[in-house]
Amino acid sequence: MSRRRVIAGSVAASVAGTGVLGTAAGLSIASYFARQVLSPKPPLPDVEIVGYDDRTVTLTRTMASEAPGRYSLYWDGRDSHARLGEVLERAGGHVVRELLGVDFGELHEGPGRFTGYFYAGPPATTLPLPIEDVSIDGPLGEYPAWIVRAPQSGANRWAVLVHGRAAARAETLRAVRPLTDVGWTCLCPSYRNDQDAPADPAGRYGLGLTEWRDVEAAVAYAYAQGASEVMLTGWSMGGAVCLQLLDLSTYAEGISRVVLDAPVVDWLETIDFHARLNRVPMPLNRLAQRAVASPAVHGHFAGLSEPLDLPATNWVRRAAELRTPTLIIHSEDDDFVPYGPSAALATARPDLVRLEPWRVALHCREWNTEPDRWESVVREFAS
Repeated sequence: MSRRRVIAGSVAASVAGTGVLGTAAGLSIASYFARQVLSPKPPLPDVEIVGYDDRTVTLTRTMASEAPGRYSLYWDGRDSHARLGEVLERAGGHVVRELLGVDFGELHEGPGRFTGYFYAGPPATTLPLPIEDVSIDGPLGEYPAWIVRAPQSGANRWAVLVHGRAAARAETLRAVRPLTDVGWTCLCPSYRNDQDAPADPAGRYGLGLTEWRDVEAAVAYAYAQGASEVMLTGWSMGGAVCLQLLDLSTYAEGISRVVLDAPVVDWLETIDFHARLNRVPMPLNRLAQRAVASPAVHGHFAGLSEPLDLPATNWVRRAAELRTPTLIIHSEDDDFVPYGPSAALATARPDLVRLEPWRVALHCREWNTEPDRWESVVREFAS
């Protein structure tokens, strides 16, 4: 029997075999959950700017806005940006943070978005190195990218920096300084479904199983520019993208090393984590996982243009297949991608995978809480 018939039959059996799954409501919930995971959404405000002066900004108090460290604040969509320092005061439902600088726009009260990016991209950035805008020819068209060139050195080494799901290229700029310090030119590409990149034909994320082709085009671009060595760096889903590229790309053998920050090492475990957070019954979660992998129903169920082989994203189970030296930086207190699979992968491959555990930091915000440590670890690994 073909794999297509086996998977389709398994999904049908799941629906028929469990009462809750046999209802139209159950199917709708499972489909909705799958589409929530896979559908790109524009960034929405998550804090309110309630006051400011020349040295401080007062925000509504959330788990993110009161976290220790240095962060970004966007408002007016992405038209305005400021860099924020440590918390100076907590009072009731508000938090007062140090204002390190406004890169563009005028501060005013109203909705804002609190992020871990810290550095904004062009046209205004506080990075001490110039950023070039380039375009990369990829499988769906032209993809905008940034290049930050390392000071002249003997080798022409390139690092391809891959941002996470629903994030932007600015997320990767925190890695530029330590990498250029040790001679790596940084290429920050976009990939399908980014706001400034081509959309996937179905308008859905592939969880790394489709996006790796876009990043492969960035690797090809680096080699076309004369790169003698290429490394990958990925955040969150960007880590999953890097792992799929290492598995499937013809360029995989030439990748010398990988840095992963809060990576999705196992999508099944990560989706389970979010199912529990959202109180999705586990049978419905399992149905959603099987349906997105089904050649028969992936399109109708989740709006996908091709099925997603989620078990192929379990790199704990596939640890023996890894062959590239890898540094994983991951917070034990990550609130979005569970730390456990990263730790399990490092345990399974101590010969190849180095784990740097963090505490306190929320998802992809390890640099924000301890930037000197983060940069030192990355600089050492990349040297």
